[in-house]
Amino acid sequence: MAVITMLLTAPWLKLEQAGRQAGRQAGRQADSSERKTIDLLYWRNVKQSGAVFSSVLLLLFSLTQFSVVSVGAYLALAALSATISFRIYKSVLQAVQKTDEGHPFKAYLEMEIALSQDQISKYADKILLYTNTCMKELRRLFLVQDLVDSLKFAVLMWLLTYVGALFNGLTLLILAVVSMFTMPVVYEKHQAQIDQYVGLIRTQVNSVVGKIQAKIPGAKRKEE
Repeated sequence: MAVITMLLTAPWLKLEQAGRQAGRQAGRQADSSERKTIDLLYWRNVKQSGAVFSSVLLLLFSLTQFSVVSVGAYLALAALSATISFRIYKSVLQAVQKTDEGHPFKAYLEMEIALSQDQISKYADKILLYTNTCMKELRRLFLVQDLVDSLKFAVLMWLLTYVGALFNGLTLLILAVVSMFTMPVVYEKHQAQIDQYVGLIRTQVNSVVGKIQAKIPGAKRKEE
């Protein structure tokens, strides 16, 4: 009887172990991606961060001067020129040296780049979660579920009208990229001072919001 029970439960145990192993592997991959992003933004590897930062900035500055189609076409032409030239160079070198090393990009051609079904499902679930959360939050703000939050949102939109008059979308994107690669390093070096100033600003903002809540009828939050 014990042998039969073992035979029946063994496949399920293997499946459970495989599932746990896949979950741990997915968690490790997510943690690894987060660590790589953090290392990139904090300039742990100066050469890698500098290459990514300069490449993104060059692309964004190119988009300010040319259309997206032109920039994409030029990038494709540059990449093709490099790969075709290297392929011809290696072919000529192999012919002269009479060697048979094969295709110079063989390792990259054989590399698996397709997304798995699990990865697609994971990203789709995240996009769906963010979309639903954003839609619920916008509904809450526009339909004035909380008067104070809707007033904050209105002030933010009013400030954005001035920002939009001064900067276009690409300029804001460039500023965002520069901030992403500079603010983490600045915060890491001056964390105590920044936290102190942020705390003071937050206290002042909360004080002003409290005064507004006290004066506007219906603005006070309901205690849960």
